[in-house]
Amino acid sequence: MREMLASLSSSSRAAISCIPLCLLFLTLASSNGVFAAAPPKVGSGYKLVSLVEHPEGGALVGYLQVKQRTSTYGPDIPLLRLYVKHETKDRIRVQITDADKPRWEVPYNLLQREPAPPVTGGRITGVPFAAGEYPGEELVFTYGRDPFWFAVHRKSSREALFNTSCGALVFKDQYIEASTSLPRDAALYGLGENTQPGGIRLRPNDPYTIYTTDISAINLNTDLYGSHPVYVDLRSRGGHGVAHAVLLLNSNGMDVFYMGTSLTYKVIGGLLDFYLFSGPTPLAVVDQYTSMIGRPAPMPYWAFGFHQCRWGYKNLSVVEGVVEGYRNAQIPLDVIWNDDDHMDAAKDFTLDPVNYPRPKLLEFLDKIHAQGMKYIVLIDPGIAVNNTYGVYQRGMQGDVFIKLDGKPYLAQVWPGPVYFPDFLNPNGVSWWIDEVRRFHDLVPVDGLWIDMNEASNFCTGKCEIPTTHLCPLPNTTTPWVCCLDCKNLTNTRWDEPPYKINASGQTARLGFNTIATSATHYNGILEYNAHSLYGFSQAIATHQALQGLQGKRPFILTRSTFVGSGAYAAHWTGDNKGTWENLRYSISTMLNFGIFGMPMVGADICGFYPQPTEELCNRWIELGAFYPFSRDHANFASPRQELYVWESVAKSARNALGMRYRLLPYLYTLNYQAHLTGAPVARPVFFSFPDFTPCYGLSTQYLLGASVMVSPVLEQGATSVSAMFPPGSWYNLFDTTKVVVSRGEGAVKLDAPLNEINVHVFQNTILPMQRGGTISKEARATPFTLVVAFPFGATEAEAEGAVYVDDDERPEMVLAEGQATYVRFYATVRGKAVTVRSEVELGSYSLQKGLLIEKLSVLGLEGTGRDLAVHVDGANATAIATSRPYFAGAEAELHGHHDVEGHKKSVMVEVGGLALPLGKSFTMTWNMQIEA
Repeated sequence: MREMLASLSSSSRAAISCIPLCLLFLTLASSNGVFAAAPPKVGSGYKLVSLVEHPEGGALVGYLQVKQRTSTYGPDIPLLRLYVKHETKDRIRVQITDADKPRWEVPYNLLQREPAPPVTGGRITGVPFAAGEYPGEELVFTYGRDPFWFAVHRKSSREALFNTSCGALVFKDQYIEASTSLPRDAALYGLGENTQPGGIRLRPNDPYTIYTTDISAINLNTDLYGSHPVYVDLRSRGGHGVAHAVLLLNSNGMDVFYMGTSLTYKVIGGLLDFYLFSGPTPLAVVDQYTSMIGRPAPMPYWAFGFHQCRWGYKNLSVVEGVVEGYRNAQIPLDVIWNDDDHMDAAKDFTLDPVNYPRPKLLEFLDKIHAQGMKYIVLIDPGIAVNNTYGVYQRGMQGDVFIKLDGKPYLAQVWPGPVYFPDFLNPNGVSWWIDEVRRFHDLVPVDGLWIDMNEASNFCTGKCEIPTTHLCPLPNTTTPWVCCLDCKNLTNTRWDEPPYKINASGQTARLGFNTIATSATHYNGILEYNAHSLYGFSQAIATHQALQGLQGKRPFILTRSTFVGSGAYAAHWTGDNKGTWENLRYSISTMLNFGIFGMPMVGADICGFYPQPTEELCNRWIELGAFYPFSRDHANFASPRQELYVWESVAKSARNALGMRYRLLPYLYTLNYQAHLTGAPVARPVFFSFPDFTPCYGLSTQYLLGASVMVSPVLEQGATSVSAMFPPGSWYNLFDTTKVVVSRGEGAVKLDAPLNEINVHVFQNTILPMQRGGTISKEARATPFTLVVAFPFGATEAEAEGAVYVDDDERPEMVLAEGQATYVRFYATVRGKAVTVRSEVELGSYSLQKGLLIEKLSVLGLEGTGRDLAVHVDGANATAIATSRPYFAGAEAELHGHHDVEGHKKSVMVEVGGLALPLGKSFTMTWNMQIEA
């Protein structure tokens, strides 16, 4: 191979730099006589035949003519249209589509965005564009004419971020191929949803197929429930991490081949609609991305509490017993869930009259609602085919179901034969909203869980209700086995496309265990094109239903997701397994969804199936207590695994969830920041430390917000954890006298007994905390403590933080007088003088609620405090703002690679006995005194 490459000219070597290595070897070997035949040629590329400025300005329009036609995967589209626009200073769009006929693209009413010029068959004319590049404020578009290629450069450095010059553009009706070259040191993240055994950083040569599929998350490197064809590219340049992102907005199935120095898309329909986001920081990338796809939905406060669910709560008495079990064990619990056990024969929007009788259920809900608890139930999209079922009857009357050959498409899910609602149909959306309203009148649920919406189907192909046996089979123990009479569909190019993506990790049929891809939606839209939008469209309709119904902030949990789903719903990572490997995998999937714009995410704690070990469940609740969405959920076939079942797990839960509930104001503030800027709640460490290259692949630790590090135990039998810390001072939140002072060199060994997890806060941070409790309604009313973290031993330093509080019943999460308060905190140390102050925006809400700050915990300073002075809103208010103020201190226990003088003993100065109104700006000053 080396000799073959050496024989090529430098220009030839450059030209093949992004060809996948397996194809490169075959091509070179063939040319040298090793093999008799090369693989068939897929396409020969295009040439640019015209390029003009759009007549309305602000964009370029070009036309591309195929160079040589080929027949592999179908005929080439002879003429393409190129559209290039700098949509914002940090975002460029490059769209390539058929010049003569409109092609399928993600509907603008689902994902609202700036429209491209419609394809009408005519040619757009304008002033010829002859320059070699098309610059924007931060990004520059460059191109070649014959063959056509394009690249996007960063204006400041001229480095190429996306460059297609290394591969031929191929554009056929059902096969589109485009490639970009990459520097070998680029760290890539994203391209989901899949379970990545190698961690969050994408590995060259791993398969990345994107097509929404109901296949358990235990399957590795396989297309799972969501479709997110976006990646973040992080590169270290001159000692600084520089990031950008690339989105291919396309809902058709695709394979993405990442080979280390190249990335190739092979898409089976639609068009090429690339968006590049300039960054240059990871946070800026997500900000720019979510500004285009939709900001993450605001979550109610209680959603950050702990949730308990099980598929197998067979009657209401069991549910009541679970709530009582948590209360007796003093383990926090905010939300109790039902899987489909509450339903009458697994039919949506119904109640089992025997096991969940409505009067008793309403009595139970009155009781838990009075305590501040919430109740959520599951809804699957499949509607039972049953002439006595009102939901089905109204759906048939409204003609709301997806069709095949002019009839509603028949599938099978839990209730047996079902039809699938069409959420692309306005009548289908209206019908769904009405059914949610009817159900809420029946049961005042606090949120909805939409599952099986890839869509999942226990059968494949075109099916009929059998005449020789019942379906579902009476008393079956395997209701997921197809009992309809079905035949495979092989006679259409939509069911059997010319190129087979690696669906389900085994090149399965596109319609395998889902809706047939030749089925049609509203206005003749093919399932082939819209398949991966199903869960997204259902989430939008469900969000509309809850928001219009309750007048409150909706909470929706969805399994299937697409680009933009985060604006409507939260996500859990699906059917996982109670194993140590799945515990570890959950971190990468969670972090990916933060990048995808869905920050409210978590995995089934302790595993969905089978039974976890007691030790594993200990470690999982320690980690899961710090997922953004924290829920224990198990399969009906698994033994009970509520957190109180094992006393050791209950102890771990009280410890970890106790800290979570103290951190609720911080988590809720991160929710607010996510809604404003897209910033993930749980983040890879490189988000805060992009210059620290050792963390680029770190997948066993993560950050909550900018500065709270979670370092879980992920290995069986371990009683310590080897953790990586970027340079600086890190304070253990469970015991702030334990300090890691890191130079960023190697790992730090931390003690981690069975019932403990390491959670650290970074220097220069002010962290708002409260006393906690066993339910968020009570916890959020308790006084605040501000944890002020300075660098250890600091004499010149600053710290800052913020807290957002509001009435979380409001649909919108915005600052409004009397409904929300936002407070920024600042702290400085200058020699011996310490100042902590706040700046309040719209303080009346906090004052109405009587929210107070009772304590400061100042970390990193040497000595004890004296000469305390407090001013509230500029007035000396020491007497009224404090009850019996005091100073207290504690000694430090150092870990890590520190160069700290041994005589420094004090790390924490506590200023207690305060009663500062959160809703009023304050300034506190004191001096540090070192005792001999």
